[in-house]
Formats: sequence, C-alpha cells, structure tokens
Amino acid sequence: MTAATVTSRSAAGRDAGRVRALTVGVLQRWLPLAILVVCWEAVTRTATSAYFPPPSDIVKAMHELWFTGPASHLFLNEEATGNILPSLGRLALSLFLSALAGIALGILLGRSDQAMAYLNPVLQFARVIPPPTLVPVFAVLFEFGTQMQVASIIFSAIWPILLNTADGVRSVDPVQADTARVFRLSRTERLRYLIVPSALVKIFAGLRLALSLSLILMVFSELLPGTSNGLGYELTNAQSQSDVPTIWSVIVLLGILGYLFNTILLAVERRVLATHRGARKAAS
Repeated sequence: MTAATVTSRSAAGRDAGRVRALTVGVLQRWLPLAILVVCWEAVTRTATSAYFPPPSDIVKAMHELWFTGPASHLFLNEEATGNILPSLGRLALSLFLSALAGIALGILLGRSDQAMAYLNPVLQFARVIPPPTLVPVFAVLFEFGTQMQVASIIFSAIWPILLNTADGVRSVDPVQADTARVFRLSRTERLRYLIVPSALVKIFAGLRLALSLSLILMVFSELLPGTSNGLGYELTNAQSQSDVPTIWSVIVLLGILGYLFNTILLAVERRVLATHRGARKAAS
C-alpha cells in the first residue's frame, strides 16, 4: 500500500467523520422540533379548533401576510417592511444603547467598591420595577412613538448588562491585578488587557438576558399610545378583529426571531471568547 493511498483513505475517513458529526448535530438540534411540529399538526387537525390552527396553515398565513414581495426585496411585501422592519429597528437601537450604557456604567461601578456598595440597593430597586407601571412617567418625559418605545425597552434591558458587567469587573483575578500593577500598566492598558477580557463572560451573559427582555419589551412598547406600526401594533389589530391566523403568525415570527438572534449572539460569543477560554484552560 502506497503512502498516497494511505493519505487518501485517511482524508476520506476524516470527511466521513465530519459528515457523521454534522448529521448527528443536525438531528440533535432539529429532530425534537420536527416531532413537536408533527404532533402539533396532528392534534390541531383532529381537534379542528378555530383558535388553534395547524402549523401548515400558520406558515401559509405568514407567507400571504409578509412574504409575497419581489425577490429583489427578499420577498418582503409592504406589510412586512411597514411592520417587521420598524420593530427590528427599534429593537436594534434599544439593545445597542443598552449595551453601550450598561457596559460603560458597569465597568465604572465594578472598579469602585464604595460606589457599588452605595448604589447597589438603588440599582436592585430600579431593576425590579415593571416597565408597564412607568408608562405615565415615560409619557411625560418622552414624545409618543419611537422615543417612548425605545426608552421603555432600554429601561429593562440595561439592568442585566450593567449588573453582570459590574460583577465581571469585580471578579478579576487578584494575582493578575497585582501583576498588572507590578508592570505599571496604565489604566487604559489594564482596562483593555485585563478587566474587559476577564468580564467578557459575564458581559455576554447580560447581553443574552437583555436580548430576551428587549424582544418582549419590543412587543409591549408597540402597544403603547402613539404607535402606528410594528409587530405589537399588528398583533393588537389582529386581536381586535379576531384575526386568529395573523395572531399566530406574529407569535410564531417572534419565536423565530428570538431563536435566530440568540443563535447569532451565541456564535459571536464563542468567537470572541475563544482566546479567553483557551487561556483559562491553559492556566488550569
């Protein structure tokens, strides 16, 4: 047997192993969902309830509602661009501002034990206030529409980012902190090379929580006065008209968006933390 033959067989074996691993991964991820959808379809077809349509009918309604546009617009029609895109824009803006403010304030609080001790009760108090109770306050402080919607989302999304960031900053290894002082690293260098990398795990944990809250609050904010578009606005109209297919279409779309955004955030987290986790394993 020649060396070329051995190399060829080894490569074929590696390719087959990758295919098997990919197949197993796909089955583990999607098989439970497929079984759930099949059972849902069978039960709803048997029950024939007007309030619980089968998944196939929901998919058909989603297509007719949002995805009958031209291919140049990703098949999105005017209904989709008038409701889905504004909701996603508000969600993206609110999450970005929450992350920016939460990470900056969390680093400042985490760096000061005294500030954290004084402000922690206030932060915990503000964190548990339900956003719906603050609607009158938001109505006074902000204009109806996008300003009030974004403010209501930020108020809830910022807390998990801020508190997790502060906790991550406070959990910096004391040995690494002493080493940074011995080498006389500047504040900027310590922030860049020590504090932020050590807090990344907690920061991403806060971002995941904030993403879930932002998606929920996005729908709630579009139920407030002054709203003229968005998925929440469309859901309200469908409920007032007893339009069950549209109600279920919005619910399913929100679930898909939540899964998609969480998957993207997890992929970014794995990529960003790859070096950090490798360093931790090497140290252990």
